[in-house]
Amino acid sequence: NEQQTLTLRHKIGELDATSTGSDHDIDLISQGMSSASEKFNQDNIALIRHQNLIENLNKDQQYKHLKESELTTKIENEQQKLLSEERERIDLDDSVIRTDSNLQSLYGEKDTFQSTLSEAEQIFLKARNAITELEEELKKLHKVQSQLQHSIQLLKDQFSDQKFQIQSIAERLRIEFNISVNDIPPSQNTGEEAENPEILNDALEKSRNRIQSFGDINPLALEAFNEMKIRYENISLQRKDILDAKDSLMDTIKEIENTATDQFLQAFEKIRTNFREVFRSLFTSDDTCDLILTDPKDPLESDIEIVAKPKGKKPKSLNQLSGGEKTLTATALLFALYLLKPAPFCIFDEVDAPLDDANIQKFNKIIQKFSKDSQFIIVTHNKETMAEVNVLYGVYMVEPGVSAVSPVDFRSMKHEPILESLS
Repeated sequence: NEQQTLTLRHKIGELDATSTGSDHDIDLISQGMSSASEKFNQDNIALIRHQNLIENLNKDQQYKHLKESELTTKIENEQQKLLSEERERIDLDDSVIRTDSNLQSLYGEKDTFQSTLSEAEQIFLKARNAITELEEELKKLHKVQSQLQHSIQLLKDQFSDQKFQIQSIAERLRIEFNISVNDIPPSQNTGEEAENPEILNDALEKSRNRIQSFGDINPLALEAFNEMKIRYENISLQRKDILDAKDSLMDTIKEIENTATDQFLQAFEKIRTNFREVFRSLFTSDDTCDLILTDPKDPLESDIEIVAKPKGKKPKSLNQLSGGEKTLTATALLFALYLLKPAPFCIFDEVDAPLDDANIQKFNKIIQKFSKDSQFIIVTHNKETMAEVNVLYGVYMVEPGVSAVSPVDFRSMKHEPILESLS
């Protein structure tokens, strides 16, 4: 743009130097200079805009570089944190393994303690039996003591010279064994064995060791035994009550199942007979139908198979029957159930919709037959069914969204041929 401006100025100088020109040429040159100046200004503005744009792009680039650096630092920190958490996880896994090992060791110690407890209980029982035996021996010793005292009283004069020795021996027994000489049973040994001091010392040492091995007597053993005995008796009594209740409950359940089975079979046979009769009245006397238990051995849990074979057809399932035949079969089954325990009201909602004219007449006859014992309410659009009813309720719409009912009681009307022709 600057080059073009210089060129234009050079041309203007040449024109001024070579020719005075006309005013017209001067105006043209002025217009050219104005256009060139305007274009220069526009290009200069565009240049400034591009420079601003480049500056903004440089700033954006610097900002993105800064964000990229921050994100890189953050990723490195997160990776370090991830490594630290992974180490912690490994430490936790090791801790879990050590805990499992300690737990297994504790379970082993528990089993050892339980076995030791059982052994201690056995030792306690043996010690208690030994104490009982010692008490029996003690009683015998007391008895022998009484005999010895009587004998000593009789032989007192004869053994006066041995009194000092006896007192010495008695003092030794009291100090060393904490027993009285009178507690010792009379020796059964005679001859050399009774006079040999070594044999007596051996026997004395054995008795001393035996007494020391008994240890202290547990005064709470009898109380613990009585508590365990009472608890055992209570648990045994509760167990007996539970077993008796279980046997009684099983007998009751069996009785209920037997009663329910008998009542079900009786009701099933009645429904089966009613189903055959109603089915044949809706179809023909040559048509066959039946209700079959798939599992006669367990009638309460057995499925019931419905068999319906109109004359001239051998369907393998009810789905092969026509819509009207299915409706009549279902109606026959409903009436078979109804006859078992008739209800005061029975409602049919457009049951006759899939029936043709011949089947509608059969349906209406069945309704007339059973209407002596029950009141039937039938929702229908069929004119033949409407003609058979005693009271007709017509539902109509007075205005949009508002319905009304118009009853017509045919029982109050006289039978006239014109009405019969209308029906």
